[in-house]
Amino acid sequence: MLTLKLAWRNLFRNTRRTVLTVMLIAFSLMSIIVTDGLVIGLVELMVGSITQTLSGEAQIHRRGFLENYDADLFISDPTPVYDAVRSNPDVLDYAPRAMSGAMIASTYNTTGGMIYGVDATREVSVSKLKAAITSGEYLTGEARQILIGKPMAELLEVGLHDRIVLTVAQAGTGEIGQELFRVTGIFKFGPREMDEALAFINLSTAQRILGIGKGIHQIAVRFHDPEEAKNRSNPLYVDITSDEVESLSWLDFNPQIAGMVEMMNYSTLIMGIILFVLASLGIVNSMFMSIYERVYEFGVAKAIGTKPMEIVQLVMLEALLLALISSAVGNATGYYANSWFEANGIPFGRMEMSGVVIDGSMHTRVVLDQFIQFPIYITLLTLASAVYPAVFASRISPSQALQRSL
Repeated sequence: MLTLKLAWRNLFRNTRRTVLTVMLIAFSLMSIIVTDGLVIGLVELMVGSITQTLSGEAQIHRRGFLENYDADLFISDPTPVYDAVRSNPDVLDYAPRAMSGAMIASTYNTTGGMIYGVDATREVSVSKLKAAITSGEYLTGEARQILIGKPMAELLEVGLHDRIVLTVAQAGTGEIGQELFRVTGIFKFGPREMDEALAFINLSTAQRILGIGKGIHQIAVRFHDPEEAKNRSNPLYVDITSDEVESLSWLDFNPQIAGMVEMMNYSTLIMGIILFVLASLGIVNSMFMSIYERVYEFGVAKAIGTKPMEIVQLVMLEALLLALISSAVGNATGYYANSWFEANGIPFGRMEMSGVVIDGSMHTRVVLDQFIQFPIYITLLTLASAVYPAVFASRISPSQALQRSL
């Protein structure tokens, strides 16, 4: 307790220097907390733009289908696959789809695009298609319903209830099929390449005009825990994958985003190293200034029998108290700043990056680990920075120190 009292008093012998050092360490801690919150928020946005918008967290399809979306590569009997997916306790839900390139024509214009035949009921729990509807209504199961993006509607010069003709090549035969639809809804996902090139119809209608019977081209899957999508040993990947069918995580069919997410995870580490190195220099400088002011006192202490290890303990305890105060201040300011940015966002304007749309603000995320791990790192760094000053103080020669005037 005596050492603790001495350490506390020594820490505030020069209040201004101690406050400045605390501010330096606390600001570094606050910055790394906000940076980590921003990275987590950006990663969630990037992953969510893939897994929650349309693709799902995993996909099942015929081998080679993703290379060029060949309508001939369909799963003719998906029932065993459905059974395997339903029996997996990690799976939240799934959505079967029939897909094909098509010519989409109105009275005024023509464009090419990708047609998705979806199960209107199951699609709601896998993608944001229903939530993306900006006008009109979602699919109800009627045969001639079609949903198109706003840019496509503008290009075709059509609105709700206007007629559209789809022209597709039937799977297997290549014969041309046409069918008339009416626009029942207009959606907006965000990325322009999706809104101007995708159209959605009911699954049964797509199966009929493509001539694939009960077959499907793709099954999109959502997990209870999104992190399970990265588990390569999950039965969804191991048991379903065969010579004809493959089950892939979103990391497989979106390797570019996966690489960016991996790179973003290192940004917090790089930022932390830079801030912690700068903070450690400030800590070493502050500790040495404190020691040089007390050289005479250390000399007297050693002259009356104080052991070098006791001096090391005193200096290290001062560093520990400095770290604890700084961590408390840094945690408080970091939580306030991170919470504020989580609620209000950081203004970025509108920008699009690899299909990820940031529209207006980037929101951070508050995570409990930020206020446990980072303060521990700060404390360990402060103690490590104080080791050399503490050893230096313990080696002060009493005879030389006592020659210094008060």
